[in-house]
Amino acid sequence: MKSKNTHHALFHSTDPKVYYPVFLNLQNRKAVVIGGGKVAERKILALLKTRADIKVISPQITQRIKREQLKGGLKHVSRNYRKSDLNNAFLVIAATDSQVVNEQISQDAPCLVNVVDTPHLCNFIVPSVIRRGPLTIAVSTSGISPALSRFIRKELENLYRPEFSEYLKVLRSIRTEAMTVIKDLGKRGALLKSVASDKMIKMLREKGVIETKRIAKDLLKKSKSDSNS
Repeated sequence: MKSKNTHHALFHSTDPKVYYPVFLNLQNRKAVVIGGGKVAERKILALLKTRADIKVISPQITQRIKREQLKGGLKHVSRNYRKSDLNNAFLVIAATDSQVVNEQISQDAPCLVNVVDTPHLCNFIVPSVIRRGPLTIAVSTSGISPALSRFIRKELENLYRPEFSEYLKVLRSIRTEAMTVIKDLGKRGALLKSVASDKMIKMLREKGVIETKRIAKDLLKKSKSDSNS
């Protein structure tokens, strides 16, 4: 994916990096994690949610990683890193306790590579993430201050509480029905905007998901009626 010259420029440029934000579909993609300690465990648990094809390279692994292996969530190779471990990998995470090994992995990787807590050895970094069902909010300071990213994430967690996950299920149902029964594009668009308006979000925070769901369903019913008239 990158030439030797590109690799050299990426890791030795003194210019500030500008990252391109993206959400990756890792389902059935090969993800290699080198390392088996607590840091690797944290990365692996996040990868498991994506249904990636995970391979862990490490002489030792934590009990939690072992449990995930026994459940069939990942493959474990009990030895030290070899360059051939990266063959056909889509994504690589270096999480060993050896800076020398981590640097070698970074140089060897022909794909997406993240070296934990060492941004200059990465061609992607992992943001601080909030998940509310289908809603994912990612926060990054481009590797400058992970601590600030975590602080902002905690603020956002209070702003976007678990009821947003429930309301997104309602919005999915409304969208599915609207796409089928409301043929007028203008009326359909107006409905979808109204159920996700600032007024509805304020209601969700102040009155809860049950009341907000009721109002949203009423808006759908009215829009369907108007569409058929």
